[in-house]
Amino acid sequence: MHNGGVVISFGDRILIAGYYYQPNGECYYAAIYRFTTADHTIEGKVELVKISDESFIDNGHAIAWAMKQK
Repeated sequence: MHNGGVVISFGDRILIAGYYYQPNGECYYAAIYRFTTADHTIEGKVELVKISDESFIDNGHAIAWAMKQK
């Protein structure tokens, strides 16, 4: 993704690290989606589960946060 974001398929979830400018340098956020059907392709249906309230220094920390969520 542009600006260092990332999308990862992780079991029945999709983990996303996105980027937006913050003057403090913590420019990344995380979001978790889950598949709502057995179709885990690009055409499968998903729903938003959670978005991080905090921001992170890089996409690795954002994805680590997302991987720990239930």
